Amino acid sequence: MDIHLDFSNVMETNVGSEHGLTLDDFEALIPQGHEILTALRQKANDHSLEFYNLPFSEEQLDEIEKYAELARKRFDSYVHLGIGGSALGPIALHTSLAGSYYNLSDKKPKMFFPDNVDPDWVHELLQHIDVSKTLFHVVSKSGSTAETAAQMLYFVHHMTEMMGESFYKNLLFTTDPVEGLLNRIAREYPIKCFRIPPGVGGRFSVLTPVGLLSAALAGINIREILRGAREMARLCDTDNLMENPAYIYAVIHYLYMHRQKNISVMMAYSNRLRDLADWYRQLWAESLGKRFNTNGERVEVGQTPVKAVGATDQHSQVQLYVEGPNDKVITFLQVENFEENTPLKNHFTYIPEFDYLDGKTLAELLNSEKQATELALTNNQRPNLTIKFSAVNEANIGAFFFLLEAATAFAGGFLDINAFDQPGVEEGKIATYALMGRKGFEQKKEEIESLFARKKAFYL
Repeated sequence: MDIHLDFSNVMETNVGSEHGLTLDDFEALIPQGHEILTALRQKANDHSLEFYNLPFSEEQLDEIEKYAELARKRFDSYVHLGIGGSALGPIALHTSLAGSYYNLSDKKPKMFFPDNVDPDWVHELLQHIDVSKTLFHVVSKSGSTAETAAQMLYFVHHMTEMMGESFYKNLLFTTDPVEGLLNRIAREYPIKCFRIPPGVGGRFSVLTPVGLLSAALAGINIREILRGAREMARLCDTDNLMENPAYIYAVIHYLYMHRQKNISVMMAYSNRLRDLADWYRQLWAESLGKRFNTNGERVEVGQTPVKAVGATDQHSQVQLYVEGPNDKVITFLQVENFEENTPLKNHFTYIPEFDYLDGKTLAELLNSEKQATELALTNNQRPNLTIKFSAVNEANIGAFFFLLEAATAFAGGFLDINAFDQPGVEEGKIATYALMGRKGFEQKKEEIESLFARKKAFYL
């Protein structure tokens, strides 16, 4: 594992006194940080915060690897049915470590992650797979998530048309160890089930079979993912908080929230890392965006996470970041050593304006563009920090996931909110159940219909 947090450009000496932080700012929060760390350890020990223990648990790895080996021989395609935390982590693992063009190679199974219920998009997928040779992995802790249930029913219809009652042989479930609707189906049909450990929420589940199963199917070394996460977990558990990257990352964002910098941009200078920012958006938004603190007081806290990709978004967003409102904290993701490093050659010698690129590489250009953006932001007193990856590999990706999860837990402690629930999301789920006519939600449906009836419409 070789990733590092460079927070030089949030410090007063580099970004100026008005928008910069000092060592005293970090050290003043150390007593509270120790209280938070102690609480995290206690919750990990009593298994109420199980994500903290995942890097050290290899209980299901043998089973995952054996299943993946058999499935690769049997299936031509893999379809991952999940949404939110049940999909964003697996997608980020796949695109960072297997690559964006994996499905254009001769590897199998081909991997698909339809993480929405857009009917045209889902139907389009059917035109590219043979349902009878496809493994459908249904990921839902409760089994009742409307989108995932609907996806499953949609594909099961097509499976039964082709395979009859043997459709279940192409189903795989990852769900709660005991409870939930998928377990009821698995008691009816002999469907293989992997388990999400109790106490692990969806957005913290990438290091469970939720993410590791699809990664193993694509030939990714899941033991290396956990090794990297384990090394980072030890760093994030150190009592020397000034050397604890999770503490530092959380403190930076906590202090800037108090300075009205309520937007957290994650800008990946690597296309392979771009979906890590998608995963981060859910983690940061759903964990920290809360109306009430732990005492029930109305606080309405949180940062809005924004995804950006360099160098693409230098031409779409950076103008705003450099000269617009100074209300953002920007985290760059930078790769120090790319796999491709072929020097460029100016074949058009009669155009000397290209000569500066001769002998350089695309990696040099991309990282120079990152440095240029970093410089422009810093010169304009815009706080920014960098998570540096020595390379894009399993250990570093595993370390990144744990770092941000631990930082989220620290940030929740500083904000004095519950970073592990999502009442706002649950409210939307309940409304969806009611609107779709789910049994037991009749009263809620009446309330919603009454609200719609009173609504004053304004249309153009």
